[in-house]
Amino acid sequence: MQRIFSLTLLTLFSSILFGCGASDENAQAPNKNGPKPTLVTVASVQDAPVEITEEGIGSLEGLVDPTLKAEVAARIIKVFVSPGDTVKQGQLIATLDPTAFNLQEREAQAEVARIEALLNNQSKTVARNQALVDKKFISQNAVDTSLADQSVLKEQLVAAKARINTIRNSTGKTRIFAPTDGVVENKIVDTGEYVNVGDPIVQIISNKLLRAYIPFPERVGTQLKAGLKLRLTTPTSNTAVETVIRELKPLITASNRTIIAIADVKNVAGWQAGASVNASVILAERASAIMIPEQSVVLRPAGQVVYVVKDNIAHQVIVTTGLRKNGLVEVTDGISENDVVAVDGAGFLTDQAEVKIASKP
Repeated sequence: MQRIFSLTLLTLFSSILFGCGASDENAQAPNKNGPKPTLVTVASVQDAPVEITEEGIGSLEGLVDPTLKAEVAARIIKVFVSPGDTVKQGQLIATLDPTAFNLQEREAQAEVARIEALLNNQSKTVARNQALVDKKFISQNAVDTSLADQSVLKEQLVAAKARINTIRNSTGKTRIFAPTDGVVENKIVDTGEYVNVGDPIVQIISNKLLRAYIPFPERVGTQLKAGLKLRLTTPTSNTAVETVIRELKPLITASNRTIIAIADVKNVAGWQAGASVNASVILAERASAIMIPEQSVVLRPAGQVVYVVKDNIAHQVIVTTGLRKNGLVEVTDGISENDVVAVDGAGFLTDQAEVKIASKP
């Protein structure tokens, strides 16, 4: 009986010791498995120049888009281009039937020959009459009349030759050439059709000179003016263009309350009339501004804060922000140049939190 009692006490004592050991181990466990440092990336604060810009999306319009029209009335022999064809300046576009003008030229040449024959004969008559006057066989009036007739024939000859030049000019207009480089937008008539003076034949679109129309919000209307620098891009080309505002439309667009800025784009590869254009107008430039990544700024009950990292400890700093541009935000108060701020992971931090830097500044 006494032996059983001793074994019972021994078992109870062992249980108490085991429980105390487990309690001590559990008490020590949180220290071994405490919170780990937050993994963050950081960036050094830099003081650099910054541009204050306003973005806009507009459209391009071709200023050189001639519609070639017939300058003489004739039947079309052949149109050499089709819509979508690329043409060069001076390229033959269409020919018209010159038969009527060739016949008119022959008729005019015959008239010139007739007048030249009459003038030759009249010159002999004048010489003959002058000889008779010198011998006093006839009066001076006869010579004067002969000279007057000779002058009339000379003027008729000038007019006949001018008519030949006019007909030849019309004949030259039966061949229609491209006035500029471009692309055929529309073929309006085809081979065999008869056209009158002024009838359209083909329309050519040229991208040598384009005009951009870009709407900007009325809130920046007082800052916009002719001569401000513009940066333009278009989806049809990888070539960006720097130009200036040529002029502003005087009226605010009533439908969307915008101010239209106008700029010219000259002979840039890939830029096309009718395409959209993305514009950035530089309203002002600052020589100095502190810019940090936008994700560094975190909203807390205290306001907008950033976490300045020193010796792997994050220090919460309340900041005042300003301009936002290209994923960066300007900080006007709170931090200074060369501070190191948390970027990725900043939203998970608290003041005095321990951090682990994933990448160097």
